[in-house]
Amino acid sequence: MRLTERNLKETGREYALRMLKENIINLDLIPGSMLSENELSAEMNLSRTPVREALIELSKVKIVEVYPQKGSAVAFVDYELVEEARFMRDVLEGAVVELACRMATEKDISDLRENVRLQEFYMENRFPDKLLELDNEFHQMLFHITSKDQVYHLLDSITIHFDRVRRMSLAVVKDLKTISDHKEIVEAIAAKSGEEAKRLMEKHLSRYKFDEEALRKEYPGYFK
Repeated sequence: MRLTERNLKETGREYALRMLKENIINLDLIPGSMLSENELSAEMNLSRTPVREALIELSKVKIVEVYPQKGSAVAFVDYELVEEARFMRDVLEGAVVELACRMATEKDISDLRENVRLQEFYMENRFPDKLLELDNEFHQMLFHITSKDQVYHLLDSITIHFDRVRRMSLAVVKDLKTISDHKEIVEAIAAKSGEEAKRLMEKHLSRYKFDEEALRKEYPGYFK
C-alpha cells in the first residue's frame, strides 16, 4: 500500500479512510484482497480503532466487504454500482457545467485550460496516477466555479466505484477520449453554451460503457 503524509488536523480515522480510498482506486489494493486491521494499523502507524472505523465507513458504500469473524476484503468491481455512481455524477455535473457557462470568469476558463494542458503532458509521459489526480481536479474546479464545493465533497465520498473504473481505463484504453472531452467541455463553457456543455459532460461520463470489454480482458479477476 502506498502512503502519503497525514495532513495537518486530519484525524486518524480521516487519514485511514483517505489512504484506503486512494489505494483502492489506484489498484494498489486490488479487488478481492483481504484487509487486516492489524497490518493496516501498523503500516499507517495508527491504532486499530480508526482503521476499523474507516473500513466500516467504506463498507457502507460497498467498496469493502466485512465478513464477521473473518475480516474485510476489497470488493470486486460491480457494474451495477458503477452505473449508479455514474448516474449520480451525470445528474449533478450536468447541472453544474450548465451553471458554469453562466458563472465562469476568464480566469476560471484559463485555469481549466491549464489543467487540460497538464493532463496532456502526463498522458504523453504515461503517468496514470497523476492523470487521474488532474482529472479529478478538473471536475472539482467546475464545482468550485459554481460555488458548489460541498456538493462535490458529498459526491466524491460515494463515487469510488466509478473512480476505480476510471483508473483502470487510464491504464488500459489506448484511444482514451478523456482529455479531448475535457477540451470540448472547456470551450463550450467559454462559449457560454450550456446545452452543449451538458451534452458533452453526459458523453464524457458515459465513456466507461465503451471501455468495459477492454477492462474485463485486462483485469479478468477483478469483476463480480
